[in-house]
Formats: sequence, structure tokens, C-alpha cells
Amino acid sequence: MRPTADLLATLKERPPSPLQDVHDDVLTRCGVRLLLKRDDLVHPDLPGNKWRKLRLNLAAVVESGGGALLTFGGAYSNHLRATAAAGRMLGLGTIGVVRGDELAGRPLNASLARAAADGMRLHFVTRADYRRKTDPAFLAGLEKRFGAFHLVPEGGSNALAVLGCVDLGRELRGHADVVAVACGTGGTLAGLAAGLDPDEQRVIGFPVLKGGGFLADDIARLQSEAFGGPRGDWSLDTRFHCGGYARVTPRLRAFAEEFGQQHGLTPDLTYVAKMLLGVRTLAEEGAFAPGTRVAAVITG
Repeated sequence: MRPTADLLATLKERPPSPLQDVHDDVLTRCGVRLLLKRDDLVHPDLPGNKWRKLRLNLAAVVESGGGALLTFGGAYSNHLRATAAAGRMLGLGTIGVVRGDELAGRPLNASLARAAADGMRLHFVTRADYRRKTDPAFLAGLEKRFGAFHLVPEGGSNALAVLGCVDLGRELRGHADVVAVACGTGGTLAGLAAGLDPDEQRVIGFPVLKGGGFLADDIARLQSEAFGGPRGDWSLDTRFHCGGYARVTPRLRAFAEEFGQQHGLTPDLTYVAKMLLGVRTLAEEGAFAPGTRVAAVITG
């Protein structure tokens, strides 16, 4: 199947994701206005906000004549699901290298089953091998096994992904003073910050990995690759990982349930709930001046 002109056009641009003004009792008492940037709704067929990070990578593959996409992710990776769905829509083969060879003999969880149903070939590797995902020798072994492929990094974060996220910042110009976003690999923040007004807006990133301060270097590198240097006013708050990636504390679970009851949107516990908990805590600490508009990016 060759992608149609209309489908190729959607790789270049989509309408802005919705911006939802919500009344949060705690934030209101702190003088903070909360808006939800519903980037989870940016594309009907891809989970979370992955469309922004994938679209220019996909366009580059299509314009180069097609071929298979190979990427990396954990067992519950939205990125793997999104890559598989995009490959199905565009008629591209997809290969997902999955962290954890012990999963190979088990029934697939819902995320991996969806990726497989969309045509993704799943390849399970040990955690030691997974850490070699940027090693040229390891990648050469994958090419020998699967044939030539277009490489998309873990989480989709590369220069094209960063450029694809710039529009997220542009869509929020004039609507918020502070933007909050959860961080896994830093690609979304790197592009988001570049799209905002650097004199009027700033971004706070909330890493979901324990010891996530290392992302500062990754974000700086991604911005250098995408723009030639730093862009935007951004910072990281590393306190809200709740024990590490995919770890959940009773406090986090209770917060997510309360938020869902109040606003009709129960945030996912891996990314969004941690970011929203961070926003609320910062407000209670007095980090935002009265009247501050905080836009929280709902990434999935």
C-alpha cells in the first residue's frame, strides 16, 4: 500500500489539540489557574501524544521511498504501540525491540498485543543487550537479522521528533505562563520549549525516572541537534518519580483517583499523574505567583 497524498499531508500538520480550562479546588486556593492541554487527543489512532514525535520521522521514511521502521521500548511502551499503528496506516513494516527476554515465552500484555495486531514484529532482548541499543555493533546485528531498516530511537526522541513538538509550544503561546510536562526521554520538552515565547513563558519538566536529572544533558543535546543550540526557558523538577519508572506509591494512586473524580479525567500513573502531582505540590509550596496560568500537557 502506498500512502495517499492526503495521508502524507497529515504527517506535516494536524489541528491543535484541545485546551481545557478546569477548576481545581486546591490550585484555585493557591491562586493558580489550571488548563489541560489534551495532547492525548492529537490523533485518533495513536496513543498519547506520540504523533508529534513520530510524524516528521515517518514523513522522512515515506519520502525516502519507504522501508521498515525499527524502534525500542519496554513492555508497556506507548511508543511501540504508536509506531506499530503508524506503520499499519502508512503501509510500512515495523520492528519493536522489547526490553526483557523473559517476556518472550509469556502471553502478550494489552500494549504488545495491540502492537502485534498492527503488524509489528516483536523481538525480545535481555536488559543487558537493551542497554546497547545505540551500539553500532548491536545495531549491525539487528540489521543482519531483520534486513535494512530506518532507526527510530527509544521514545521516538531525535532531532525530527523535537521539531515535530515545536507546534505544541506554539499552540500554547498567549494561553499560559507556565507549561508542565512529564518527561521520559526529554524529546517533547525540547521541542515544546522552543515553540513557546521565551520572554513570557517557561516549561517545567517532571522526569518519571528516578535520578532523572540526567535528562538535562539529553534535552540540551536534542535541542543542539534540532536547532543548533539551546531554546526556551525550561527546568526540571526530579522529585516526583515516585520510586522510578512505572512505580506507583499510595499517595500517587490516591491523587490520581481524586483528580479523576473531580475532573472526569483519571491521569495515567506512569507519566501524567506524576506531573500533575508535581504541579499541585509546587502550587502548595508557593512556587507560582497568584494569577499564574499553568497548562499541564496530557501526554497520554
